[in-house]
Amino acid sequence: MIDLINVSFSYENGTEALHDINLRVDNGEFAFIVGSSGAGKSSIIKLLLRETTATEGTVIVNGYNLNRLRNSQIPKFRRSIGVVFQDFRLIPNMTVYDNVAFSLRVTDASTKLIRQQVPYVLELMELQDKARKFPYELSGGEQQRVALARALVNDPPLIIADEPTGNIDPEFSYEIVEMLRGINRCGTTIVMVTHEHEMVKYFGGRTINIEDGVVVFDDYIGGANESK
Repeated sequence: MIDLINVSFSYENGTEALHDINLRVDNGEFAFIVGSSGAGKSSIIKLLLRETTATEGTVIVNGYNLNRLRNSQIPKFRRSIGVVFQDFRLIPNMTVYDNVAFSLRVTDASTKLIRQQVPYVLELMELQDKARKFPYELSGGEQQRVALARALVNDPPLIIADEPTGNIDPEFSYEIVEMLRGINRCGTTIVMVTHEHEMVKYFGGRTINIEDGVVVFDDYIGGANESK
């Protein structure tokens, strides 16, 4: 669960990026956060990942009050979240298998669990035949699916996808969102940040529009694909 209560955030130079945001995403929801460049989307992501803290208000994610979170607790908190970035952030000298396994190894997961979980999520992402490939041998869409598998392998209750379709070909963008929706149907909360309004209109669902640091729209919209 995500709960932003009267949240404002200003940079050190005094520029206000977010103003009095009230936003709640319940367990099991799929929510799009949309807005133009500079609207405040990146600031929300930084708050949710505890890369920074709110200037005013309260930020609660997965039961953690991020305003009061000690530095020593941050790694444990972040393990409760899967993150998919626009630029993939794969380790170039590791295979697909090892990139995904890395997320488990840093948590001291057992070898048995790694051998169970990694093939499972690779198959889920239709990457089982790419396990021994390196990132440079994959297309952009395949690399993003590896990033999604890596975010999913710890079975987190929440996945934050930050512009996950920004660096891939348009024909693969909808495939990535379909995969995120499939993960959501299994119970994982998904928050996807995007500037691609047409994609949001196609899929529909809860849509939160941020402009100039303020929530200007928060409602459920019908998707163009619902009748298909």
